[in-house]
Amino acid sequence: MQAPSVGGVMLPRGNGETIRLSRGASLTDFAEKINANPASLVAVMMNLGEMVTATQSVSDETLQLLGGEMNYTVQIVSPEEEDRELLESFDIEFGENEGGEEMLVARPPVVTVMGHVDHGKTRLLDAIRKTNVVAGEAGGITQHIGAYQVATEVNEEERRITFIDTPGHEAFTAMRARGAKSTDIAILVVAANDGVMPQTIEALNHAKAADVPIVVAVNKIDVEGADPTKVRGQLTEFGLVAEEYGGDTMFVDISAKQGLNIDKLLEAVVLTADAALDLRANAEQDAQGIAIEAHLDRGRGAVATVLVQRGTLRVGDTMVAGDAYGRVRAMLDDKGQNVEEAGPSTPVLVLGLTNVPGAGDNFLVVDEDRTARQIAEKRAARERNAAFAKRTRRVSLEDLDKVLKAGEIQQLNLIIKGDASGSVEALESSLLQLDVGEEVDIRVLHRGVGAVTESDINLASGSDAIVIGFNVRAEGRATQMAEREGVDVRYYSVIYQAIEEIEAALKGMLKPEYEEVELGTAEIREIFRSSKLGNIAGVLIRSGEVKRNTKARLIRDGKVIAEELNIVGLRRFKDDVTEIREGFEGGINLGNFNDIKIDDVIATYEMREKPRG
Repeated sequence: MQAPSVGGVMLPRGNGETIRLSRGASLTDFAEKINANPASLVAVMMNLGEMVTATQSVSDETLQLLGGEMNYTVQIVSPEEEDRELLESFDIEFGENEGGEEMLVARPPVVTVMGHVDHGKTRLLDAIRKTNVVAGEAGGITQHIGAYQVATEVNEEERRITFIDTPGHEAFTAMRARGAKSTDIAILVVAANDGVMPQTIEALNHAKAADVPIVVAVNKIDVEGADPTKVRGQLTEFGLVAEEYGGDTMFVDISAKQGLNIDKLLEAVVLTADAALDLRANAEQDAQGIAIEAHLDRGRGAVATVLVQRGTLRVGDTMVAGDAYGRVRAMLDDKGQNVEEAGPSTPVLVLGLTNVPGAGDNFLVVDEDRTARQIAEKRAARERNAAFAKRTRRVSLEDLDKVLKAGEIQQLNLIIKGDASGSVEALESSLLQLDVGEEVDIRVLHRGVGAVTESDINLASGSDAIVIGFNVRAEGRATQMAEREGVDVRYYSVIYQAIEEIEAALKGMLKPEYEEVELGTAEIREIFRSSKLGNIAGVLIRSGEVKRNTKARLIRDGKVIAEELNIVGLRRFKDDVTEIREGFEGGINLGNFNDIKIDDVIATYEMREKPRG
């Protein structure tokens, strides 16, 4: 088959061979792989009806479309694979215990508490670590992922367990899924009085997808209407069969409020870990793990909660977490005490990073600051390209004109600032999943951790964006600047409130849809002729009510004779009225329309805006 020719230049055509490209690659990257001129690939894309520049990050679909045209199979490298290849280029192995079996030591299990909102997850964590988190949370919903370590006694031996505290509302699905990925065991909290709810199933599916054993905590057994047996029966349908029914899932009946059977639950976690998992790690190697949460602290800079998964993290180590790097200046444990080192399965708060990593980013310790900086910069560039590719709207030549016309595609631009990277990411992910039809598009121009700044307001005013501040406020002169520029800044402390308001705003941007609503029908009993007004129908209102200045149609023998008529005048005896109700008589003037007969029916209606569901 002949190679495609553009402007007389022959392009190299593949034989179906595979080209590996990273997310957000450009046509220049593609051209380098096949030894072609990027300009000729731009021309190919124009022939395909897509306007793309040579250096622009393009979506996966665009790369595959071009690959198909050039007879190449395009394989988009997954973020995980990309990251592994990046680390391999620095001779770093991530995710592996170094050394042989003799180097491995037992580590505590890492547990995530999941379940439906209001089923008592936070209260259970309170009961476990004897502190009150609920009081400080807006709306009683946990807003951040934290991590805590507790000790319990099993068979007269002290055993430690690390808890990751994932937020409870459905808006945090993204973070909950991530919590499960960094987890050894999931505790599924189900209220004995409510039973299995939609989010219970959602949490269960996340735990199953992460392939982690589940321990079920049947909470609120002290509440009226509690039926722990019913919960066991319901969960059997989802493949969780209690040990007493011959299954392998441990169910523990608890009351987080009364502190009942908490020790039994911790014992069940330890026993499940011993039976189902081999929890060992090398404590001697350079530390590796995951950033659970991160935020910007006014006095201390970027602060990240990290969970060490293997190795030992020490003060003074150089670490990379996502696209952030730095030397560990200090570490605090879950009680706020300074610590010098943290071994496997230990959560610590780390100070000293250059910027705020994302929740769920992996971290690793490297030998040199220079290596850390290079890895962080490459990761940042990769994320930037992927983000640009995601934001790029694919515009074909056929509909270019349509898109440019204002109002054809409406777009709501947002800038999201929050107190912690996990919250920002969860909010962004929830907003981008809002589905209000194809007419309106949502675009996040910028997201970040920290207060709303003047540069955020500048960006918003230049691109007609709304600024969302989640648990943060504007700093310095940003508030005055927003007022001056007319930028809308919204502040929220509960995430689902933000989602509901943005959804309402999106629905408000949609072009209204109208539906016809029948108001009333009138049967013509007599016809009065007026030299000034034409024919006036003497009517009896059969149903509903007839109002002045509404639309009407005339029906004769069941057939519509005339449409789009107007009720110009309405009289009761000698008085002008605005409406006549069912069962009453009156006179109707249809303006210039005079073709009316006795027994005709006048049906009146109005067009009402249809609420969007």
